[in-house]
Amino acid sequence: MKQIAFAEVKDHLSKYLVEAGQEQIVITKHGKPAGVLTGFASEDDWFNFRLENDPRFVRTIAEARASVRDGQGVSWEQVKKEDDQRTTACTLRRVPRRKRGGARSVRR
Repeated sequence: MKQIAFAEVKDHLSKYLVEAGQEQIVITKHGKPAGVLTGFASEDDWFNFRLENDPRFVRTIAEARASVRDGQGVSWEQVKKEDDQRTTACTLRRVPRRKRGGARSVRR
């Protein structure tokens, strides 16, 4: 994790935003940490950051983990079995292709 003085970041923000996509940058003020610059290399990184910092999502995960600890979860084997049953029950139907020819529009 890189440490950069606030004045330097302020003068070259676009440069440090690019660098922050690879690693977080600690911004210092008078030599002491004052903040962190976090960049996103992709849309997925941005989505994950938002999700991980959403209190509703964090609460839902905590509740789900507590539920599993209390024995109320569903085993992977059960999930797989139910998925296999659904897959077997579904038949793939091939949609016929439209035939070429017939009436065509004339371009004027």
